Amino acid sequence: MASRLERSGEPGLPPFDLKPLLTKLWPLSNDVTPEEIAEAISHFFTNQVTEAQTAALLMALHFTKMDLRADVLEKTVRVMLKAAEDIAVDELNAVLAKRGRKQGVYNGGLCDIVGTGGDSHNTFNVSTTASILASSLLMVAKHGNRASTSKSGSADMINSMKPKAPVLSAIKPDSLVKIYSETNYGFLFAPVFHTGMRYVAPVRKQLPFRTIFNNLGPLANPVEDVLEARVIGVGRRDLGPAFAEALKGAGCRKALIVCGEEELDEVSCAGGTLCWLLIEKSPGGEVFIEHFIITPEDFGATRHPLNEVSPGKEPAENAEILRRILCGDLPEDDPLIDFIAINTAALFVVAGICEADTSDMGRGDDGKVILERGHAGQRWKEGYRRAKWAIKSGEAWKQWQAFVEITNKIGS
Repeated sequence: MASRLERSGEPGLPPFDLKPLLTKLWPLSNDVTPEEIAEAISHFFTNQVTEAQTAALLMALHFTKMDLRADVLEKTVRVMLKAAEDIAVDELNAVLAKRGRKQGVYNGGLCDIVGTGGDSHNTFNVSTTASILASSLLMVAKHGNRASTSKSGSADMINSMKPKAPVLSAIKPDSLVKIYSETNYGFLFAPVFHTGMRYVAPVRKQLPFRTIFNNLGPLANPVEDVLEARVIGVGRRDLGPAFAEALKGAGCRKALIVCGEEELDEVSCAGGTLCWLLIEKSPGGEVFIEHFIITPEDFGATRHPLNEVSPGKEPAENAEILRRILCGDLPEDDPLIDFIAINTAALFVVAGICEADTSDMGRGDDGKVILERGHAGQRWKEGYRRAKWAIKSGEAWKQWQAFVEITNKIGS
């Protein structure tokens, strides 16, 4: 499987010397452009930079705070995506069109919900669970990895699912069409799609702080070219505007960046959440960024302190909680259900499915669309209603089971 960049194992790729850039970058960075940083990082993925210079650049970006700048993130995520494995865009678009999941102003494209991590709250795998609930109505491409700063990363939990776990290694660029022909859900395991990151991983592990790649990961969904909408949680509020501007500059038209006021990389169930919404005022028109603070009550949900929701546990324990949620075995008023439902609701809102004025979701749907609008003119309470339905109807569990079966079939 080849990426859009020549693979590093092939001959003819000379070492790339970062000393001129590093000299300019530290201790002052005024003369360094985002393009220079992006070009330097592009050579990480082809193993052309020594570990010493790789570490030096990551440290310089961290201490100059250039790794928090929107223009640097925008330019660098482009080279990271260019280095990712090739995706069959036309074939994927064809299967998505055939699945015909359009509703409201949702066009049936792929959607993602992901967080940067590193917020020190060690909560349950909320975005991963929300992504599975969202697959009840949306086509989902959840981009995830193993744990970095928590006990249980998204891939760790998914690999521990019972009675049968999906085969994550079976989810490759050339199997995506088959997977989305059978299910609304896909989990894109980052190392399979961003293979060049294997040269950076040893360096990152030796550094005592988070690097630019912790910010690039959530922005670099490998199916970017067919991604319609996304929710990204950031663990520090100063990243919100930077992420929003980076996405806007990259041409994204539907996105919500969230940061709980506790510096939480989720929509908070305990209080306010800072939001930056990328929104079109008219179809195909200019994209604006609207900033506001949303609370659980805006979704029609109950507020719960973070210590009342399930803390992050080991992967097997989190997987069992996930199974119980999907099977409807947790009480409907469990605080964790509300926490996950408001995050799922956020993705439903951003995707545009809540703009449908009729409800025909199927079993368990009361058909009573909530037309009330809140912040940025969006139907947050309708999103929450649909999220609760995703559990009660069993549709999210159905999509999960189809995902498990197709990946096991491909991987056998």
